[in-house]
Amino acid sequence: MMKMTLRQVMASVDGHAAPGAAMDEGTEVTSAVTDSRLAQPGSLFVAIAGEHVDGHDYVDAAAHNGAVAALVQHAVPDAGIAQIIVKDDVAALGELAKANLRMRRNEATPFTIIGITGSVGKTTTKDLLKALLSTLGETVAPVGSFNNEIGLPLTALEVDEHTRYLVAEMGANHLGEIAHLTMIAPPDIAIVLKVGVAHLGEFGSVEHIAQAKSEIVRGLLNDGVTVLNADDARVTRMQDIAPGKVVWFGIEHAQVHERDGYVAADDISLDDLGHPVFTLVSEAGVEQRVKLGITGRHNIMNALAAASVARLEGMPLEHIAAVLNSVHAISAHRMAVSVVQEGDVRFTLIDDSFNANPDSMRAGIDGMMAWHAGDAAQPTRVAVLGAMLELGGDEAQAHHDIGAYAARNGADAVIAVGGGNDPHLNALAHDLAEGARTAMDADAVFCVDTIDEADGIVRDLGRAHEGMVVLLKGSHASGLSSLATRWNEERA
Repeated sequence: MMKMTLRQVMASVDGHAAPGAAMDEGTEVTSAVTDSRLAQPGSLFVAIAGEHVDGHDYVDAAAHNGAVAALVQHAVPDAGIAQIIVKDDVAALGELAKANLRMRRNEATPFTIIGITGSVGKTTTKDLLKALLSTLGETVAPVGSFNNEIGLPLTALEVDEHTRYLVAEMGANHLGEIAHLTMIAPPDIAIVLKVGVAHLGEFGSVEHIAQAKSEIVRGLLNDGVTVLNADDARVTRMQDIAPGKVVWFGIEHAQVHERDGYVAADDISLDDLGHPVFTLVSEAGVEQRVKLGITGRHNIMNALAAASVARLEGMPLEHIAAVLNSVHAISAHRMAVSVVQEGDVRFTLIDDSFNANPDSMRAGIDGMMAWHAGDAAQPTRVAVLGAMLELGGDEAQAHHDIGAYAARNGADAVIAVGGGNDPHLNALAHDLAEGARTAMDADAVFCVDTIDEADGIVRDLGRAHEGMVVLLKGSHASGLSSLATRWNEERA
């Protein structure tokens, strides 16, 4: 964070000092946190009043850990810390982040903000782009998937005078949300990855989703650059609202090779572990061979998007390829591969359990099917699938279709996992299982309410089938990531 005094903080958030709480307005703030456990000397604690936890209950704990002040919606008596009162703590957090970025832009040294949006791929693209840009200068990017009105400001507040790049994920589940995020962190470069059906239930139509994603383009600085997926027709139409230069990335020759300024992938294959291998090509005719260290063909597009920005920043294609070849770990629960062993049970886990929508479900299933696809003796493939949320009235059919997709594409077993006492999640698991039964032996389809039941079935299958590979995929609410954590504690 750029150094600010409490006086500057109050001015930026339109706040005032709480009566009765001693404050030295010249005190410097060097970081901002919303978790009192992360407070340290120099921290400003932002007391978010959440649905389940009220940060105002932890102001005293933040003070104990060294925080110099708290941003609050109401004064907290006897907290022993200076307090700045604001009308809306979340809005104030955004204003503070905006002020922090404005101060950084006022420095003499270069600073660039890259915004990323899309229905799928934001976090992986962010991880790859951070790896690339970090070779050029100090780069700030969110941990995991901090892409909303709280996560993005917290990331922006990590920017200090030494930061060269800020990579900002911008997600949304309603119109206007990305526009708001671009007002906090106006991008110099905006990436649009894909328009899919994630959050369809919130938006009401794919057209509204496209409109929401386009807000990142409208939020660009006047001379900003737009980076678009040439293979997605809804994304390509966003060139019409781009304020300046547009560059492209894609795989489909007819879509990308006819455009000025692009990077593309040719000669695509997957190795036995599902790692994409391809030739990275630019419009200048330069080519470099790339083998990603992460699993899944769908990650080619994420790599191309990241490569597009790296080229804009002057990185040679050879350097880009070398960095992409070296990345073997990205944010947790995203196509992470590990070997699990407990006693006589041993299997390979493909953990993609962070979140799910129909596009990413299919990509995860495809990744599982590519695992050792060229071997004479094929592994037993088990898809452990949880619910996808926010799909609206089409959710039952969407789950049925995913179950059928897994079965049609060669899964040897499908385990549909509900949500314990949650009848909605249990019903969606039933839809997944019913879809799978339309294209495979019903005895190979399991529908369970809990992750413990799924765990038991996987272990039984593992005892019967040597060399098994298991895909774990579902929305965060399905709880499958906790099963991944359990299994990863048993790594071979």
